[in-house]
Formats: sequence, C-alpha cells, structure tokens
Amino acid sequence: MDPALAAQISEAVAEKVLQYRRDKSGWKICREGNGVSVSWRPSVEFPGNLYRGEGVVNGTPEKVWDCIKPVAGSLREQWDENVSRFEIIQSITDTLCITRTATPSAAMKLISPRDFVDVALVKKYEDGTISSNATNVEHPLCPPKPGYVRGFNHPCGCFCEPVPGEPNKTNLVTFFQTDLSGYLPQSVVDSFFPRSMAGFYSNLQKAVRKF
Repeated sequence: MDPALAAQISEAVAEKVLQYRRDKSGWKICREGNGVSVSWRPSVEFPGNLYRGEGVVNGTPEKVWDCIKPVAGSLREQWDENVSRFEIIQSITDTLCITRTATPSAAMKLISPRDFVDVALVKKYEDGTISSNATNVEHPLCPPKPGYVRGFNHPCGCFCEPVPGEPNKTNLVTFFQTDLSGYLPQSVVDSFFPRSMAGFYSNLQKAVRKF
C-alpha cells in the first residue's frame, strides 16, 4: 500500500478515535461488572454500533501496551480468545503498519471465523498515553482467504492512559466498531460485542500478570 495514503488514512482515523474518547454524549451502558463498563451508541460509519469499554488494569501503561500492541509475534495470539492469528502484512514505519487479524468462530459457532485487514497507527501523547488506531483497508497481498469471512473494522482503537498517583495502574479505554459481514442476526451481533469486550479486559488482566 502506498505509504503516503496509509499515513493519511491512519492520521484521520486517530483524530476520529480521539474525538470518540473526548465525546461523553450519547453513550448507553450495556454491561457493567468487575470494574469494567461497556457502552454503545449508533455508529455514523456503518449501520451498526460503536462500542466503548473502560476499565482500570493492574499494570503500568507500558506493560499493558506490551500485551496489546500491533507487532509481529504479538502476545495477543497467546491471551486474546478472539484472536487466532495476527500478522503484519506491510510495515511502513515503526508506528504504522498494515495488519491481518484472524478470529475463531464465536457465539457457539453462530459466528464463523473472520479476518480483518487494517491500517494501524500507534500514537503517544504528552501525558504518557499510548494509543492504537485502526480501520479497514484493502491490500494486494491479502485478498479474501478460504475459510474466513472478511469483516471490516471501522475507526477503532484503544488508549492506555496513566492513572494519576497510581503508577502501577492503567486506565484502558477501547473502541470497537466492527462490521462482521455475512448473514448474522442483529441480536447475535448485539449480544456478542459487550460480552467479548468484558472478556477482553479480564483476559488482558491475566496476561499482564503472566507476561
């Protein structure tokens, strides 16, 4: 993919995800528990929902980031039950790349394996926050693969934020905005995301302790 185009797309996505982070209006809580809150509002990108997760993870922002950062040999394959394979298709700079993420079947096999091709940008902010920002792209090295339904991530990402006065804690804010494609009942999709996001936090906490 043309590096200039990838940079342009990803910077626009990072700006959008930062706006999601700042915008407190319109969110409806759909799941709370174990210190994690998941809320949603209608997406303006596609006919689905934008989901927001927030919770404090025990571990420094650097340790939490090590478990979720988009790199070759990513730890996510080892701890995230929603990631069966993660690969870098094209490395553009040390903070910008094209990724392919494969997911296993889910929701008692109602959701078959999916794969997603995204441009991903890492940003660091002055307050010590580290963010990952991504959206779907097409890439010549990654056409649709047999055995996978190609899904599409609309602007999504996460923020690993320092907690003032608590250096060994991280406030993790996540945004998911995913079109799973295929012929899925909306009720399956609506129940899947809040549950899988809550699971993401508990599995991440175990991973931060383990790794």
